[in-house]
Amino acid sequence: MTIAESYVEFATREARGVSPAYERLSLAVSRDDELLALLGALPRGKRQPNLLFGVVRLLGGPVDDPAAFRDFALANWPAIEAELRTRATQTNEPGRCAVLLPVLAALPQPLALLEVGASAGLCLYPDRYAYRYGDHALGAGEPVLGCAATGLAPPDRLPEVVWRAGLDLNPLRVTEPADVAWLDALIWPEHTHRRARLRAAAAVAASDPPLLVRGDLVDDLPALAARAPAGATLVVFHTSVLYQVPAPRRAAFADAVRGLPGHWISNESPDVLPHDALPEPPDEALYNVLALDGRPLAWTSPHGQAMTWFG
Repeated sequence: MTIAESYVEFATREARGVSPAYERLSLAVSRDDELLALLGALPRGKRQPNLLFGVVRLLGGPVDDPAAFRDFALANWPAIEAELRTRATQTNEPGRCAVLLPVLAALPQPLALLEVGASAGLCLYPDRYAYRYGDHALGAGEPVLGCAATGLAPPDRLPEVVWRAGLDLNPLRVTEPADVAWLDALIWPEHTHRRARLRAAAAVAASDPPLLVRGDLVDDLPALAARAPAGATLVVFHTSVLYQVPAPRRAAFADAVRGLPGHWISNESPDVLPHDALPEPPDEALYNVLALDGRPLAWTSPHGQAMTWFG
């Protein structure tokens, strides 16, 4: 897929109906030879729309008007390029806990959670958040994570978590304002509810920070998993992470996690973590596949806002 094609796909499959501003920007970039040439000089993993738009937002640039965005990007490209080369999309969306919760609540309790690609670890607190699945409410306090769930009865209990740890090449800290600013910049411009959710989840995490370890998802996973307490069910999980990992390392990771005791929850695009005999997705939008120990269970929306259960 060319860079232009990847921006068109982002516009039509991810941003359409979700972020009009990013749909407009993505389509504009896909037709802009000058911006495409600048992006083409970057490593392949540094060209993606979410990363570019997040960096421009972080630097105070406009993302609501394609012409103003283009002017800012061309005038400030050295600063933008420097940020693109050093940063990664570490979107830490606590709303994804809403699609993980039905699986987590059904496992033998208590749980020892280990998130791969944890960013700041905000998805390590599924027991501390409140949820709303249609008319079904669960938990108390903030944030409240809403999810349109089809094909399953919503969970009736929160999991019991006794240990929480994260593994990431560049862990972020919710106690560091610069790290929280980057997480905020990665939220799409119209999503004020996600910004409020980020602040509420960051407050939860800051009150009881998780164990976050800088490391590789293959080489350093076994040692971190070995630190989980005896008597708890180890759950290794990840969501929208493996697209950043080269295919051979994805396979090595799958082998490594299958060799651990406990359970493995994945929530990834079927393009990067394939499954056999998947049903048709609900529509043409981009979906992840939620799976337990390699068995696919549901189609899920990227930010946890909806799930269609088929497992």
